[in-house]
Parts: sequence; structure tokens; C-alpha cells
Amino acid sequence: MTPKPEQTVVQGLCHRPLIHDANRKVMTLAEALAEPRPHREDVHQEPMTNFKSTPDNPPHELPLSFWASWELNSRPRRIALLCDDCQEEYRPYAQDILKNLETLTTTFRSVRDQHIHQGGGVCVVWSVWSRTFDDGIHCAMDRWYGPRGLRPETPENAVYVFTGHEGLKPLKEIEPTPEEVADGWCYYGRHLDMFWNFRSDGKSYLDEKLKEQGIDTVVISGLWTDECILSTAYAALSRGYDVVVVGDAVGTATANGQKALDIVNGTCGKVLTTQQVVDYMKNEFKLGEVGAVKGTSHPDGRKDPH
Repeated sequence: MTPKPEQTVVQGLCHRPLIHDANRKVMTLAEALAEPRPHREDVHQEPMTNFKSTPDNPPHELPLSFWASWELNSRPRRIALLCDDCQEEYRPYAQDILKNLETLTTTFRSVRDQHIHQGGGVCVVWSVWSRTFDDGIHCAMDRWYGPRGLRPETPENAVYVFTGHEGLKPLKEIEPTPEEVADGWCYYGRHLDMFWNFRSDGKSYLDEKLKEQGIDTVVISGLWTDECILSTAYAALSRGYDVVVVGDAVGTATANGQKALDIVNGTCGKVLTTQQVVDYMKNEFKLGEVGAVKGTSHPDGRKDPH
């Protein structure tokens, strides 16, 4: 029997230890740069164009600022509009963004239909927040909000849908068609992250729907900016998608909306206006090839090996 290489356990930030092969040398950056890297572009030692430090503020020129290195028109794309919890329960918080939501869904549907005979590559997805007081679930979010604030006449606790079936309906101005519902493009969610809803085989429902279309870019709209939108943006990045959040097509009930957008723009995505997204989709969008930048075999969306 061939002996296994000596292994050491490195405690990682997850529920189980990471196993590291102690016989494998971990290169310094200088050593790694000295060898060919077929999956890296040959511009690695050029200065970043999406980085800013604070001069004359030693020792590390802090604070640092980063933003996305790409633009929507940087490459051909396969793209999805995510309408996150755009439902009647949240109509009071959607008043200021409703026209923009209508404009986005109309635009994406039009571009989708133009490419439908090319194997897809453009889609619209709706999720509906569906936690109710009687759903039998009790998890960390319930504990965070706590057990109080559920007086029917003046409800405060934001975990649950208060208005029953009517509150679960998508906003009528942008509701999916019966065909879109039948094709599985609208689903109920019970977690902040749109991707954190699973099929019977344990795979993310949304991720698998997007993989069917070869999607590599998501445009996020809807409610609430500082909860579901922010959570979904990070989840999308972790699964290998380029992330756009439409800043004037998201809303929230709290005072944290702009803070959330600033965090997205500086860490995981690009915040654009409805007009910028619409102009791109109408005038500059080019349909990308399946698998050109994002793979499907690994959960983090890394390019599949040739």
C-alpha cells in the first residue's frame, strides 16, 4: 500500500478542519510568478486600475479602496435579472423603485425573447419571501429578530409575511406570466440569500436554473437592500457570477440602504443605475459562449478544465 503523504490540520473558518498536504510547498508570490500560469492573464504585475490607497498615512496607506475591474461591456455575457422578493407584502417599500423594476423586467424580457432561438442566455427570475409564523421553522434569523413584535394590528417583527396569501403575490406590475411560472422562474424563498433554497438532491435551486442557461452575470433588483440584496450579492460572487446591483431598483424599510450599496460596490459587485443597465442591454449586450468565463462542475463557478 502506498503511504499517504504526511498531513497537517489547519483550522479554517468553516465547520470542519481543512486538510493541507505538508509535503506540498506553498510558494511565495515571487516564486509563483516565476512559473507559467495558464489560467492567469499576462498583466499580473501591472498596477491595478481599480485600487486606491491613502498616501502619507503610514504604515500601510490605509484605508484602501477597491472596485470591480470590469464593466458590463468588457466582454460578451450570459445574463439574468433577479427580482428579489418583489412582492405585494413589500409594496410600501417598493413605491420609489416600481417604475424602474418595470423598466428592467420589460427590457430583459425583450432581450431574452430576441435570443431564445440561440439556446437562451438571458433570463428573468423572481423570488418571493415566504416565512410565516406557522411555518414550523425556527433558526438563527428567528433568534436574531426575537419572539416579540407580532401584534396583528401593529406588527413589527420583519421575519414573517403578515398579510397571508396576498402578501406572497409578486408585485402585479412585474409579475411573471403563467408560462414563466410553469417554467420554474418564480419560486418561494425562506432565506435571505436567493441561492439558499435547495432541490431534493441538495443543489441550489437558483444556481441550477442559471446553470441551465449558462448564466455568468446576475443583475439584482428588489427588496430589502441591506438584507436579501446584500446577502444574494455575496452568494452570487461566491458561486462564480459577476454581480450588478441596480442601485435605484432596490429598496428597504431601514436606514441602511446606501450603506449596503457602498459595501457591494467596494467588495463584491458593481452598483449601476437602471438607465445604465437598460442602455447596455439595448445597445451593447453581446451574448457570450457557454462556459467562456464560468464553469458548472465546481460550486465556486471556476472555469471547467478543457
